[in-house]
Amino acid sequence: MTPPKPPSRPDRVALWRYAKLFRADLLSAQPARLYRAWMAEFRTPFFRSFLVNQPDLVAEVLKARPEDFPKSDRVAEGLRPILGNSVFLTNGATWERQRRIIDPAFEGGRLRDTFPAMQAAARACADRLGPGEVEFEAEASHAAADVIFRTLFSIPIEHEMAAQVFAEFRAYQQAQPIVNLAALIPLPRWMPRFLPRRARRAGRRIRALITALTEARMAEIRAGTAPDDLATKIMTTRDPETGETFSAAEMVDQVAIFFLAGHETSASALGWTLYLLATHPDWQEALAEEIAGAGALDFAAMSKLRLTRDVFREALRLYPPVPMMVRQAACPEHFRDREVPRGSQIVLSPWHLHRHERLWEAPDAFDPARWQSENGRKCQREAFIPFSAGARVCTGAGFAMLEGPLLLAEILRRFRVFPVEGRVPEPVAHLTVRSRTGIWLRLERR
Repeated sequence: MTPPKPPSRPDRVALWRYAKLFRADLLSAQPARLYRAWMAEFRTPFFRSFLVNQPDLVAEVLKARPEDFPKSDRVAEGLRPILGNSVFLTNGATWERQRRIIDPAFEGGRLRDTFPAMQAAARACADRLGPGEVEFEAEASHAAADVIFRTLFSIPIEHEMAAQVFAEFRAYQQAQPIVNLAALIPLPRWMPRFLPRRARRAGRRIRALITALTEARMAEIRAGTAPDDLATKIMTTRDPETGETFSAAEMVDQVAIFFLAGHETSASALGWTLYLLATHPDWQEALAEEIAGAGALDFAAMSKLRLTRDVFREALRLYPPVPMMVRQAACPEHFRDREVPRGSQIVLSPWHLHRHERLWEAPDAFDPARWQSENGRKCQREAFIPFSAGARVCTGAGFAMLEGPLLLAEILRRFRVFPVEGRVPEPVAHLTVRSRTGIWLRLERR
């Protein structure tokens, strides 16, 4: 069964029609030619953008010269009310300082320290599940949020404040379109951003709750009673260049992006992975056999789950949680046969790059075996960017590649999953790639 893929729009549409499609769903608003094009230009009365699929140009933007292609301010228009001045949105010296403080908490050796909390959340997820039909995006969101709260603040999702933050994030995700009007039309900073009222309310409540969590943790750090989790590690890490730590206000911004990035993206990836396995039972049984052979799913056992990682990687290829990234040309450029003016938007699309017809063999097929092939290994190096790449690669990439296979293993060792007849998910882009009507699965105990 070919995994579901959104329809493409006609190659040429009026600007007002494109804006309407773009605001409703980023994926189906794009023409089919982008799955073959090395580069495409889009012009509006307000800005020019260039979508880049050519691997050496993607590497130029993300790896070779990231300082010449900073994050576009347009990305921040719909997210700043909740993420403030977080590391996801900043550039230059501010971003460099933030990464110097954050990165040590996610270094390889620290994953072993984090694993017990992650494992407890994965087992709690499997315990909550039972036989029958379930809308799994909601379950995946619950599980991913639990992982974040346990690893960041040492509290389970059932904790009252954690439950409130989770509920408000769900409200924000449902109310906030992926593209705010100001992302399409340049507006001065003083002008209102026309965010939906529900999104504004949810954003204020989220930041108030995160502020309370952060201030309580800072008090515990001062008292010497704070647990040794990710929040404590980050709050007590000093910038090696200045000796400063994050202030309370700065930490609120960072916690917001940890939760949004770690919860939304992981939930998206887990939901799509289980749907792909439900529709490909041979691969599901191969995974179940590997998981059973690994024994106790402790930290050491995770390295044995090679096929499980390849399946998760294949789901990230087909359904990258963040479908597009936008950079801005800080100076005039010449890409291929085109002049790229200063200020142009450079769009890097994992969605199109991961399904590019001139790069991948059978790009729309679910085939975890591809990662052990010559083509798959080459494309992994040159055309696979679910966590971005280069200096701005997601600091939690290693965390995510441990969390996803662990959650998958804990679920599949207890259940078989099947698709629900008549409920084929339709991919759409909100804050992440989700299904328009959810991902429905039927579970049976093994």
